[in-house]
Amino acid sequence: MSQRPHVCFDRILPRELMRPQATVTRGGRLRGVAPLGKTWMNGSTLRVRFMGGSAAQRAKVKEQAGWWQAVANLKFEFNDAPDAEIRIGFDASDGAWSYIGTDCRSIPRNEATMNLGFMDGGTAAHEFGHAIGLAHEHQNPAGGIQWNEAVVIREMAGSPNFWDEQTTRHNILARYRADQVNSTKFDPASIMLYFFPAAWTTNGVGTEANEVLSAMDKQFIAGAKMYPGKGPTVDTATPLEVGARRRTAAAIGKLGEEDLFRFTAKTTGKHIVDTRGPTDMVMKLFGPDSPTALIAEDDDSGLGSNARIAADLLPGDYWVQVRHYNRASGLGDYTIKVRRG
Repeated sequence: MSQRPHVCFDRILPRELMRPQATVTRGGRLRGVAPLGKTWMNGSTLRVRFMGGSAAQRAKVKEQAGWWQAVANLKFEFNDAPDAEIRIGFDASDGAWSYIGTDCRSIPRNEATMNLGFMDGGTAAHEFGHAIGLAHEHQNPAGGIQWNEAVVIREMAGSPNFWDEQTTRHNILARYRADQVNSTKFDPASIMLYFFPAAWTTNGVGTEANEVLSAMDKQFIAGAKMYPGKGPTVDTATPLEVGARRRTAAAIGKLGEEDLFRFTAKTTGKHIVDTRGPTDMVMKLFGPDSPTALIAEDDDSGLGSNARIAADLLPGDYWVQVRHYNRASGLGDYTIKVRRG
């Protein structure tokens, strides 16, 4: 086979290696694939550290990361902070890859969360798409690619990828299931879609090499399920008073909505954050003084189907992200409170 594309591969956290991939297809015109639970808080500033790379390589990375920053409610700060959320290596023997979204926070600080072993076309933009929570478009469950699996497996075993069958199935052939991602229709122009030869399909229809963000990439990443310019952000989170006499009333009024709260711990010690009411809630706690540092996540530790997090906290600012367990159809009222334990 004369055409063997460079293809990036998903870096998966060890605890998720044996989980099947999964996606939700909903009505509407937007396209994109975003694994659930891996997006950063809307309005976040993500710090970036280079672990090598030439001046030209670094300049290209900054340029292509800027394509996303221009449309998403996110900022990239290239400050080489030791604890940067995104850390980029340039190992030519390790291909191109990135951990997805907030998985980056689970990687030891001395290790890269992204590698740019090749930088063809829009590769850096593609990997930054992963870093802000997007998955491969060719694994969209609504995708129209009709793979010739035997050919794909054979070709990916050769240069430049040298993948075994399991790796090829995970990164190319397997589609997401309906309970793990936000997605809509397949977008053949997406930056998250690689070039695949027509000979790799049973119907003779391959894909193009997409080197820039598509119109649908821009709409999806700036949409309500990702990083919209409107809606709650890190800076506009609803304040909570520690030990308030009354619980704060709230509601998930739109499908896929995530509410954001903020409180200040003034002294060191155990704090408890919980939701109450008839709605099945999921909650994440971030801090101190960092809306990207995940402390804990909970589903059903509270009363009924409510969420509850109890943690020893240092003085500082904290953020609480709350959503319905069922992103596809879940709506409902709830209350939230934070108190000393």
